[in-house]
Amino acid sequence: MSQRLQMLQVARLARRTLGEAADLVVSFLESLAVSGGGYCNRGGRQDLYYTSFALDALVALDALPTGNERAKMTRSYLDTFGDGSGLDFVHRCCLARAWASQPADAFPADRRAGLLAGVTRHRAADGGYNSRAGAARGTAYGCFLAINACADLRQPFADSGPEAEGITACVQSLRAADGGWSNAGDQPEGSTTATAAAIATLRSLGRPVPHSAREWLLARRHPAGGFSMPSMCHGAIIAKACSTSSTRSGRPRAPSTVRGPTTSPTRNTRSTVSSPWDIAASDTMIR
Repeated sequence: MSQRLQMLQVARLARRTLGEAADLVVSFLESLAVSGGGYCNRGGRQDLYYTSFALDALVALDALPTGNERAKMTRSYLDTFGDGSGLDFVHRCCLARAWASQPADAFPADRRAGLLAGVTRHRAADGGYNSRAGAARGTAYGCFLAINACADLRQPFADSGPEAEGITACVQSLRAADGGWSNAGDQPEGSTTATAAAIATLRSLGRPVPHSAREWLLARRHPAGGFSMPSMCHGAIIAKACSTSSTRSGRPRAPSTVRGPTTSPTRNTRSTVSSPWDIAASDTMIR
């Protein structure tokens, strides 16, 4: 099962967790739909990156439009990107994710193959993946995106073979001295985001994850329910989503902190996730 399907399987519990508020969430997501067929970003502009998240959220809430005019508009919007040749690596992966939410035959095979080729061109010399084509070394984020995009395009990596071995070796080389992972090698300190990406990638390939990695992440859980970045003063909570400064997406904004611990750990985590946040920039910032 792909990471997308695993995440959606868990996310579908949202209706039970949200209760009556689920319909309010659906209404909010629907309010972000624009006439061009996509969904808007925080600046109110139609944005492929945000569209991919909106579609998956609607799938999780069993509210994705399928056979109506809205569904046709969304597919028409996705069609404007063709095989993704005009997009950067991150947005190619977003396009793959967005099409994965649509009927299987909606994305023509030739475009699917072209998009897959565009993603795999970002394979680095060390066997990993990098948002920069032709890079010498891969990044944790690049490997994570590539694994997901290839699965979304129905070409998942096999657990064995040279490609899987190359990605595994790349991810292992990015482990920091403190036991976490960073997006650049030979770092003294890992980051929460890169560590999460590395663990997800290793699990996708059927590779063992050191037990110490679990402890590393748990040590960064904040009382308010989220997770902190090691380098942030007092472990301030940030929610770092991966975006780029591409003209196809909105400009990235600085992360914001989330206030306050409450009483229940489960409620704390939900509160942190549902709190408003700004989007931090691309994987070059996730160190």
